[in-house]
Parts: sequence; structure tokens; C-alpha cells
Amino acid sequence: MTIGTDLAAKSAPDGYTLLSGPIGSQAIVHHMYPKRTFDFARDFAPVARIGYGTIAFIVPSGSPAKSVKEFVAMAKASPGKYTFASSGTGALIHLTGEMFKQAAGIDLTHVPYKGTTQLLPDLIDGRLDMALDSLPAYLPHLKAGRVRALAVASRERSRVMPELPTMAEAGVPGVISATDYALYAPAGTPREIIALLNREVNTVLEMPDLRDKLTAQGIEIVPGTPESVHAELLDEIAKWGRVIAAAKLKPE
Repeated sequence: MTIGTDLAAKSAPDGYTLLSGPIGSQAIVHHMYPKRTFDFARDFAPVARIGYGTIAFIVPSGSPAKSVKEFVAMAKASPGKYTFASSGTGALIHLTGEMFKQAAGIDLTHVPYKGTTQLLPDLIDGRLDMALDSLPAYLPHLKAGRVRALAVASRERSRVMPELPTMAEAGVPGVISATDYALYAPAGTPREIIALLNREVNTVLEMPDLRDKLTAQGIEIVPGTPESVHAELLDEIAKWGRVIAAAKLKPE
């Protein structure tokens, strides 16, 4: 991600080169990679928000925990015994798990993998205890009953699985994370071009077939202004900075 971001940052600010990227993950890069050659908040101009991918609290189908509260109670009774998986150390899914640990006041053992497809077999077979991971990859396994979802980490309930409570409703407020998507242009792109691109993107996001396809993948479409995207980026930088500091993670 940092290689592509660096190339986009150095592109001509003429509106023909855009970067589609996650807000939260770029905020994490800000803290975890101090030697990077770009500053996202400085070198990019927000164009438009696309939406949010749902992150869900997933356990194996055989887990004794039927709710997040039950899982927290189990973890408090046996500190360090239970595991949480992620698709890579220092990335969004790992830090979402760290956020959960901090908010719930529990000790879990982190087990990193190289991706969700690598951790799925171990989670399904019960060799892992839980994951706070992006929902779309788990949908077929949820339907087949191989795993269970106990909650979502978004501010609002998911349209894909509206029966699931938010983490706040499940008893652990403060766990808010999503695989969010936005468009950016290199800094210095003229304001009129940014405004035009924002209008066109928001028009496309209103197309029913596109909305249906994205919703089916667990992506909530939430258009926004360049100003709102910038404000969200600053909030995410502050939020993940607190999580990283509390987890005592060392930047690379």
C-alpha cells in the first residue's frame, strides 16, 4: 500500500490520477511507518467518501461463547488463554483486536497470519478463538454454519446482517473500526476539479445496481464531502495513535 500511495502522491495534480484507499489504514501507516516518504494528510486532497466495509466479531461454530459478553467473561477468567487472529501484525485487523482488548480490559494472545484466507481454516476448526475481521470473507462460512458472528464493530448495525448488535450494544463500547474507502487526489489539485469529481462520484454511488452489489458484500455506502473525509482522517490518526501507544507496538 505504501508503494502505490507514494507514487500517487508524486503524480501531477491535474485530476487524472486518483488514489482509492482506506482512511483507517492510512491513519495506521502514519504511526507505524515513520520512515515513509509521504505524509498522507499533507500530500493528498480528499475527493469523496465511498463507504465502509463491515468488521465483525467472529468465533468458531463450536465456541461456548454465544455473545461478546460471554467471550469477555471467559477471557477475564483465563487471562492469556484465548487467542485472536489477524491478517497481519500492525494492520487494521490486528489493531482492531488490540482495541477490543483495551476496551474490554482483557488479555488475549495475538496470532498473526498473512491474510484472512490463511487464518480461516484454523478459525473454522476451532484452533483459534476469535477474529474481528472484514465480514465479506466470512459470509459463505456464516451461511454454512462453520462460524458464528456475535457483533459488528461499526457505529450502526450492518444492512447485511441487521440482527447483529454493534460492539457497544454487545457490551463493549469504544470498539469502532471499519474497512473504509475513499478517493484522494494529489495535493495541489485545483478545487474546481475536486468539486467536479466529488459530484460525479456521489452521483455514481446513487446507482441502484452499484448499491446492491456493494451492500451484498457488506459495504455500507456513505457519500461525503472532501471536508468530511479530511476530518475523518484526522480523527482516525488520533484514534489509532492511542491504540498503538496503549498496545506498546513499535513502529517499523
